[in-house]
Amino acid sequence: MAGSTVKLGDDTVAYAAVPGGRLTSAYRAPGRHPFARFHRTNANGVPTVFGVLSAVVNRKCRSTWYRVQLPMRPNGVTGFIRASALGITKVRGRIEVDVTARRVTLFQDGEEVLSTRAAIGTPRTPTPIGRYYVNQRLIPHDPGGPFGLGAVGISAFSNVLTGWTQGGPVAIHGTNQPQLLGQRVSNGCIRVLNSAIRRIFALALPGTPVLIHR
Repeated sequence: MAGSTVKLGDDTVAYAAVPGGRLTSAYRAPGRHPFARFHRTNANGVPTVFGVLSAVVNRKCRSTWYRVQLPMRPNGVTGFIRASALGITKVRGRIEVDVTARRVTLFQDGEEVLSTRAAIGTPRTPTPIGRYYVNQRLIPHDPGGPFGLGAVGISAFSNVLTGWTQGGPVAIHGTNQPQLLGQRVSNGCIRVLNSAIRRIFALALPGTPVLIHR
């Protein structure tokens, strides 16, 4: 039926979308006025990515719009983008962050492939709970610095550090202080061993779902 919505993705497969043009508009509902626009690359110079939740299809069951997660405040905001404006790819991983147990678990094709201890946000700068996705992967200039060997950026933002550069984005990253793992010491990011971030960096492709829960 034209206008029907089809859910996309499950525990083993998710979908990522990248803009096909220089500027892509997101709408509150299909065909309404746009409320946000995104460039092909983000502030860090890497491709903009959206996490795909569902598709609006026509009578031929072809996607006309996608409902996607957007890498912007407030956390969890979604919008509709024309299907013709996006390129869609599959991802077969997912990440779960248990802030109570202080562990990060990586799954591939539904199977656990890595579980590692993590440091999380302090009570004043907590790691935000919610459903997000990997939206960028960055290699720090200094591998011996506070971000370790790499950072896997996710679509979450700190709920308290709103004045930070780029709005206080959250990432899963390495560390130069492994003795602090298992503690609540960060500004909201999730820190893991450098050996763990190396594997997460390699397997958690852009669009990979990230669930942060208690």
